[in-house]
Amino acid sequence: MFKDLYSPLHQLQHPTRTQIQVKRDDLIDPYVSGNKWRKLKYILETAKSLHKNHLVTFGGAYSNHLVATAAVCAKAGLKSTAFVRGESVHNEMLLLCRLFGMELIFTGRESYKNKALLFEQHFGALENTYFVDEGGASPEAVTGCAEIIAELPDDTEHLFCAAGTGTTAAGLLKGIQERKLKTLLHVIPVLKGGDFIADEILKHTGSTEQLVLHTEYHFGGYAKTNPALIEFIKRFIKEEGMLIDPVYTSKMFFALDDLLSKNYFAKNSKIIALHTGGLLGILGMKDKLL
Repeated sequence: MFKDLYSPLHQLQHPTRTQIQVKRDDLIDPYVSGNKWRKLKYILETAKSLHKNHLVTFGGAYSNHLVATAAVCAKAGLKSTAFVRGESVHNEMLLLCRLFGMELIFTGRESYKNKALLFEQHFGALENTYFVDEGGASPEAVTGCAEIIAELPDDTEHLFCAAGTGTTAAGLLKGIQERKLKTLLHVIPVLKGGDFIADEILKHTGSTEQLVLHTEYHFGGYAKTNPALIEFIKRFIKEEGMLIDPVYTSKMFFALDDLLSKNYFAKNSKIIALHTGGLLGILGMKDKLL
């Protein structure tokens, strides 16, 4: 599955961004794009090695992870189920999940907090089911994301990524460490109070010496926006011909633009931004973008 991985490096074209190349993980697959395939790759291998044929996972009603898991399971001939946080709703994302064959179980926000208990109550007696945490967070996901580093030039000085839980960032830093590179990893937390991400990354890497957190670009918190960010998204897409999403990549590119305007980087620094996909998230904010 995805043996011929398509994730090229693209140079940004706007005069203010010509220092930046973008690692286009968003092009891997329309529905399993960006860091989603990186995270699920080894989860899928582990599940198969344990003779599990049913993946059970978790997410919100506009979760890219749910769509990716549903699509991966359909491609692999596996069954998929998701506990969806909140009341029963119908939207474009959940339609895709259902089309890929995923069963949806809508779950109250309080009971959703204990994912292990939910899994045990519904599927604990079934030997063929495999627990996949929200967003695919797992050691396997970290391993998959670490492989990105081998696909980048060794002389990359600055690597940028957006972060929710920090799993992708942990994998990137692990890959940098394993290859003994001098690259600095710049992480843009999309949640308010994102300093906790450093601790999450440390659990997987043992050191955060080459980590730089930029915590001031959350725009109010997870999936929060303001008019400045919405205007930036529209302008960026028009200037670069590249879609970005309101939840993750837009905040990363906004941060990069801001840092460039402040002469944060040395002249001719080699900068790469990881496009982590998630473009279906645009559907959840289409009214704001119209």
